Amino acid sequence: MAEEIIPIPNLSLPQHLFTLISPTLVQLHDNARKQLLEGIKADKMSPYYKLVISAGALTPESALLESMEKDNEEELKKLDERLAEAEKQEGESEISDALKARANHLTRIGDKEGAVAAQKLALEKTPGLGSRIDIVLTLIRLGFFFGDNGLITENLPKAERFIEEGGDWDRRNRLKVYRGLHMISIRQLKAGGALLLDALSTFTATELTTYNDFVALTIIINALTLKRVDLKKRLITAPEVISVLPEIPILGDLLNNLYDCHYAKFFVALATLEQTYLLPSRLLSPHTRYYVREMRILAYSQLLESYRSLTLESLSGAFGVSVEFVDSELSRFIANGRLHCTIDKVHGIVETTRPSLKNAQYDKVIKQGDVLLNSIQRLSKVLY
Repeated sequence: MAEEIIPIPNLSLPQHLFTLISPTLVQLHDNARKQLLEGIKADKMSPYYKLVISAGALTPESALLESMEKDNEEELKKLDERLAEAEKQEGESEISDALKARANHLTRIGDKEGAVAAQKLALEKTPGLGSRIDIVLTLIRLGFFFGDNGLITENLPKAERFIEEGGDWDRRNRLKVYRGLHMISIRQLKAGGALLLDALSTFTATELTTYNDFVALTIIINALTLKRVDLKKRLITAPEVISVLPEIPILGDLLNNLYDCHYAKFFVALATLEQTYLLPSRLLSPHTRYYVREMRILAYSQLLESYRSLTLESLSGAFGVSVEFVDSELSRFIANGRLHCTIDKVHGIVETTRPSLKNAQYDKVIKQGDVLLNSIQRLSKVLY
């Protein structure tokens, strides 16, 4: 049985900070400011408070900073004394516990350099595999908290290696969520979405995100990456998704209208999702334009697959937009090779030009054959 994971550092705080330093999210600033300050006070995060102040997100309060620093110094002094006592009089297990307590304190208050160094020291001195996995997961969370991709990529392979050496079921499933979030952050959406979907029915990683936010993220990513048949089987009818959709109805609109081919409603849902969920998200905001573009291409492709040709007027009517908008958008996607169709501007018709599977296989055989022949010729020169 896995030990309970301590939810440190508080990963809701970087989201509030992101909101506060985003001028376009001014309508969310009051609540974010309140939540951020409350979170900092709750964990006495004096180092993180200084970072937030330097970013201009909160007004400095010298009395608050002094109070938190004093409390942290006293706590750190106690932890150092406890560690010194363990090193003098007690065994390996007690020393490990004292090191982990000290590292967790520095992690909780948001002292990045101190926390990373202390967690790595605790990792060296901790014998149990389960505890070592938990420490590495904490280092990954510090990477998520401070947006340090290097810290994440340094420790994810360690976590995977420890899990393979004998990690339990709970930690194995938690790691899927950690890996999935990292994949999404670097825009490997298909791989990230698959990991989140695998963890959907066994999600326990509440130290990273809330259950509802996890399900919402799983829906958003997999709506783009899953095939239509899997969309119904693995998302729309999934009990975990059904239980959350009433609380986030916009995701239900997005999923169901895409699956049911109600493209005008789908476009409205996508635009609403962009403004209410994607742009305000610290994780998804950098990928918003990419995501919205790819979802539009997905919808256009899904409709065009059903026809050999159709008029621009009927296409614009299906998506609830003007003919000029569809003409401009399709032209851009066709030029970039993202849609297999042509536009006949004279007659106002879009004609699909789906590539033949047999032709594609033939071209592949020819190319691979050329490579093979070249390799044989080079080998023959060497041998003879």
